[in-house]
Amino acid sequence: MKLSFPSEGGSLEGDLYLPGVARTDGAEDRLPAGRPRPPVVVMAHGIGAERSYGLAPFADRFRDRGLAVLVFDYRHFGGSSGTPRRLVSPARQLADYRAALTCVRSDPRLDGKRIGLWGTSFSGGHVLRTAADAPAGVKAVVAQIPFVSGLASSLAFPLRYQFPAITLGLIDALRRAFGLSPLTVPIVREGGLALLASPDSHDGYLSLVPDDAPAPGPVPARTFLQVLRYHPGRRAERIRVPTLILGASDDRVTPIGATRRVARRLPNGRIEEFPIGHFDAYHGEWFEKVSSRAAEFFVEHLTS
Repeated sequence: MKLSFPSEGGSLEGDLYLPGVARTDGAEDRLPAGRPRPPVVVMAHGIGAERSYGLAPFADRFRDRGLAVLVFDYRHFGGSSGTPRRLVSPARQLADYRAALTCVRSDPRLDGKRIGLWGTSFSGGHVLRTAADAPAGVKAVVAQIPFVSGLASSLAFPLRYQFPAITLGLIDALRRAFGLSPLTVPIVREGGLALLASPDSHDGYLSLVPDDAPAPGPVPARTFLQVLRYHPGRRAERIRVPTLILGASDDRVTPIGATRRVARRLPNGRIEEFPIGHFDAYHGEWFEKVSSRAAEFFVEHLTS
């Protein structure tokens, strides 16, 4: 079921999955009579991505285990409002997660006292940062291949692109200050400067884009500066709810060393590592293993 809800004066678009209800257009509007309200998982995508980029299989996996799921687009992306388009703002995206929590807490079809947070890559950092504020109703967190440190990810960025990236980011910030249109950079590209420039980023990122969707557009270059300044793992010791980090030991985008350090500071959390790269969890046998582990964790902590 497609729905919309407000966030800081804008409008977010999402899909609500209800357990026991077939996925047909417009049909997911109510639970079968007499069925208790299910717990719900709130989820959104990584940097520069939309909810149509490979999140539905995860939502289906969680729904098959009796959980409701809200998958949403951040402002500036997908079906949500916001200009300029494709603006990556950690502060706004964190506010959008809070708005999604308000949405599910107020929905009479859902149990707003049993909420799970799920995020992947950039949003893996968002769910850790959100959980650190102990929002009402959140009982469990899964952070998949999470972005935890802007410094660590920036140091993993190819050295030959680091100075040009910062320069472009500063130019775009100045253009914004003077009311000019954004200077943009591609999300991925072959053999050149891009927001994601690891050897596996081009093919890995594009493997998430549906065949019938256009190629992802560019993002404002100030995103380089936003990434550098964002450190969502710094408040890990404040997260009291059960937390599972699913790490990739061969991650070239969000280095596993930084992820391990954050995991050690979780009072009620743990890390499980898989011998994969940053984009492998979305496909094939690794999707089966990673998504099943996340579903088991949510069932354990949201339904018991």
